[in-house]
Amino acid sequence: MTDKLKELKQKREKILQLGGEDKVKKQHDSKKLTCRERIEYLLDPGSFNEIDMFVEHRCQEFDMKDTFVPCDGVVTGYGTINGRKVFVYAQDFTSVGGSLGEMHAKKICKVLDLALKYGCPVIGINDSGGARIQEGVDALAGYGEIFYRNTMASGVIPQIAAIMGPCAGGAVYSPAIMDFIFMVDKTSQMFVTGPQVIKAVTGEEISFEELGGAFTHSSKSGVAHFIAEDEYHLLDMIKYLLTFIPSNNMEDPPFIMSSDSEKRLVPELEGIIPSEPNKAYDVKEIIYKIVDNEEFLEVQPYFAQNAVIGFGRIGGFSVGIVANQPKVNAGVLDYDSSDKIARFVRFCDAFNIPIITFTDVPGFLPGVNQEHNGIIRHGAKVLYAYSEATVPKINVILRKAYGGAYIAMSSKHIGADFVFAWPTAEIAVMGPDGAANIIFRKEIQSAQNPEEERKRRIEEYTQKFANPYIAAARGYVDDVIEPQLTRNKVIEALKISITKREQRPPKKHGNIPL
Repeated sequence: MTDKLKELKQKREKILQLGGEDKVKKQHDSKKLTCRERIEYLLDPGSFNEIDMFVEHRCQEFDMKDTFVPCDGVVTGYGTINGRKVFVYAQDFTSVGGSLGEMHAKKICKVLDLALKYGCPVIGINDSGGARIQEGVDALAGYGEIFYRNTMASGVIPQIAAIMGPCAGGAVYSPAIMDFIFMVDKTSQMFVTGPQVIKAVTGEEISFEELGGAFTHSSKSGVAHFIAEDEYHLLDMIKYLLTFIPSNNMEDPPFIMSSDSEKRLVPELEGIIPSEPNKAYDVKEIIYKIVDNEEFLEVQPYFAQNAVIGFGRIGGFSVGIVANQPKVNAGVLDYDSSDKIARFVRFCDAFNIPIITFTDVPGFLPGVNQEHNGIIRHGAKVLYAYSEATVPKINVILRKAYGGAYIAMSSKHIGADFVFAWPTAEIAVMGPDGAANIIFRKEIQSAQNPEEERKRRIEEYTQKFANPYIAAARGYVDDVIEPQLTRNKVIEALKISITKREQRPPKKHGNIPL
């Protein structure tokens, strides 16, 4: 027995050395932690239970026959984060570049299967050179098996991808299917084809960072949801995100009793919206004042900034928050912000997270570029996502709510449970300027002073229609409220609607306009 235990210890020690001292040093010199260090920092101390430590590759081709790859390049297992069970896998860049082969993929698939079976979130830490070329089609098959499981788990358990090094080629599509992607500034990259291939095929020259770095995907492509300063920051952000979301689609999100009083009035809200209807303001000031203890985790803060999405708590309830941002392009809906809003709404709905919407939208962005890039198709995603959602939906109309964009932003007509409006709300088919020019065109053209007549007609339209009271008279707005009461009203609406049950027609699935 002693000899057997000695053999076990030796095997474990060899595996724990990863790719060797030199490779580990190189990883640290690149400002990167090793796969095991990442898991150790992410999970509660002493909670990690590794599975498949002794798995080895079966490749006999090229130089692989005599190559030992610890854990076949990926560490897998389960543990807890703040006491909650999670599954995790972390690729080991120090062992053959963390490349994915047959057994590497099988280990990840096992983790995904177990997470789905036990209803636990799964966190994938990606740091890989891509497919293991020596294993050929077996590596490609492995990717396919992972993609399939990501898809089956979608909407059932939260899936979080941490990009903590390179993630290229087919490897990018597993994170893309998952719910949230975290990247580290300057050390993470994602791309389907690298700079060399792009130069060879198109003649374009670009650096790795410009092509697929964290800032590129956080601000331009919208692929990444969070950007971190370093690896510790990234792992801390994952822990924080998990405090807002449930472990699976059959649970409610965590309720945390707040020290922030439910009865707290917010008189500061009355001074945020300018008296001039076309003057900008920062909607995040409103969000921070309403949520518990001014804690708000913004998602995709650098992408499509004319929309704001993120998680917060109101009266202890975890909520998803969607808002137009007047500070950027007047808060219009364009094709990027439509995608951003729609996917977030669908995540919240999948995981029983109530959706609070703050509306100040002048419409969908006009222009040839928008039309040719499919603003109709993209805008329809917002309408579809809100209409499909069965979680509590509460809307607060702050100022403008015009035309189709008013309908899209969680209006009563597409299923909002409660719609509140501030006295500053303007609910109409279009803004007063455009409306007056159409309705009173003849009067303006025939007037002795057309410009004075136009101003008078705009004021007339504003007085009659650019207010919340006609919509309230029709029952499309449940209440016109003082801004300082917004937090109280939202909390009471959450309390009554949290037990909401709403059925949809039986069907395999809908056909969202992708």
